[in-house]
Amino acid sequence: MRRSALALLLGSISLPALAETLGDTLVAAYRNSHLLEQERAVLRARDEDVASAMAALRPVLDWALNHNFNQFKGSGLTNTTNTTTTSLTASMTLYDFGRSQAAIDAAKETVLAARYALLGVEQDVLLTAVQAFMEVREAAEQVELQGNSTRVLSQELQAAQDRFDVGEITVTDVAQASAQLAASRAALTAAEGNLQVAYENYAAATGARPKGLSAPPPLPSRPATLAAAQAAAQKSHPAILQASRLVAAAELGVAAAAAQRNPVLTGSVVGEADKDGGTRAAMGVQIKKTLYAGGRLSAVHRKAMADRDQSRSVLLNISRQVNQAVGIAWANIDVARAQIGAIDQQISAAQQAYNGVREEATLGARTTLDVLDAEQSLLEARANKITAEANLQLAHYQLLAAMGLLTVKDLKLGIPTYDPSAYYNAVRDAPYTSRQGESLDRVMRALGKGN
Repeated sequence: MRRSALALLLGSISLPALAETLGDTLVAAYRNSHLLEQERAVLRARDEDVASAMAALRPVLDWALNHNFNQFKGSGLTNTTNTTTTSLTASMTLYDFGRSQAAIDAAKETVLAARYALLGVEQDVLLTAVQAFMEVREAAEQVELQGNSTRVLSQELQAAQDRFDVGEITVTDVAQASAQLAASRAALTAAEGNLQVAYENYAAATGARPKGLSAPPPLPSRPATLAAAQAAAQKSHPAILQASRLVAAAELGVAAAAAQRNPVLTGSVVGEADKDGGTRAAMGVQIKKTLYAGGRLSAVHRKAMADRDQSRSVLLNISRQVNQAVGIAWANIDVARAQIGAIDQQISAAQQAYNGVREEATLGARTTLDVLDAEQSLLEARANKITAEANLQLAHYQLLAAMGLLTVKDLKLGIPTYDPSAYYNAVRDAPYTSRQGESLDRVMRALGKGN
């Protein structure tokens, strides 16, 4: 499925004043989602892991102020000394046989995984918004349908009462019409309640209740075959891409664990001064290797390999789940289309039957109950079509989400989106507080405005 085809989904159409399109709903959901804000913060935390790993290869500068009081007593003498020294120590790992570099590369893979996790949350947010939009549309149409049914049944009850007054029907017919009207009013109340629930779900998804919703846009196209859709999903679904990066990070974790058995070469420089003006300087190089750690290094290595095996299994399982989701959405589309075709035939037949029964009732050949039953059959068919049409719309967007194509970029909503690389580029080299820190503050303010 070509991504460019998605541009047709949310095209502009002639709309009533204040009506919100599906595109408007998706934009509101993206801009007002606190879940996205949460996941962006998680991503920024992963960005800082890269900075922390980078810092391990840089010098560490320590400052210390020491004051010592010593007193010696013996042979009738007391000797007291006070020493105050200031020291400055710089130390740096010169070579660790790839341990730190493996940690840096693993942190970078984790950052990429977090970016795909953010993309997955974006899809969830947008799909929830689509579902809320469809629920409001469906609930509103059900209210309108039940309202029309109530009005028709009120007329039927009045007609039954008139016919009873002139002796054409019995009181039982009037009671049947009255009972059907009461049931219709109860159904209308339930439909109105469902509409209020749908409004609340919409507000939770977008940040505000809708002022009015326009008709959904044309249905998005889908690939020619289910196999093609599943193949596209394997390449673009964020959950698969995230799991792939976590596998890469786990592989690097194994390498880092193995490298812990290697020596570490460090260098240090120490400068010291006391209160009397005396100074001391020292410089040294140290190579250190752990010979025995009680089995800890072996355990760390085995744990890293187990984590790698787990991440591989997770990737395979997610791949299977994505194929399943694509298949389910595909089947739901076919089912909804078939239902709509069958329901259209049902509505046509039910309308014809209702018209005929009502005409026969005026001639005395049918009872009031026959008319009410025919009207109820027609009502149920129309209500089922409303539900089937909403299911068809939702299933198409569920298919897009299952393929990894339900994003602001793929839908071409035309709004600024969060740039996950901006913060990473600002912190990846572990900037210190100064001009670089000021630049980082500006990036943070820009990210806050651009969400």
